[in-house]
Amino acid sequence: MVGIPQAIIPALREHLATYVGNEPGALLFPAAKGGPLRRSGFNTRTRWVDVVRDMGMPGLHFHDLRHTGNMLAAQSGAGLKDLMARMGHDNVRTAMIYQHAVRGADRAITDAIDRHINRTDDEGDNGSAGVLAPVG
Repeated sequence: MVGIPQAIIPALREHLATYVGNEPGALLFPAAKGGPLRRSGFNTRTRWVDVVRDMGMPGLHFHDLRHTGNMLAAQSGAGLKDLMARMGHDNVRTAMIYQHAVRGADRAITDAIDRHINRTDDEGDNGSAGVLAPVG
């Protein structure tokens, strides 16, 4: 089971009401004629092409949405195992790719350290000196 962000529930409800039948086993993303989507031709012969063009994002592939979700999950600070579970992967390497891509946290940490080091005496520094040492 994977949690669904509250922000997308209205759009999901609209999609269900518009495109998904009421019968048990109805497809969540049916093809134009009601059958299952097929990978072949998806990005050339379906309404998807028109929709992404109208959004100003021609060339966006359906699988790109998965990458976006994985990046957002990694940005949350989720641990490796939790990220793997959400992504549905048992491969540590794949989850680490997303974690590495969002390592902007390193910049935030570095900036916080700089702010601490560069405090003036009247900002609460106890007077003890610090020395930066090169790493690596």
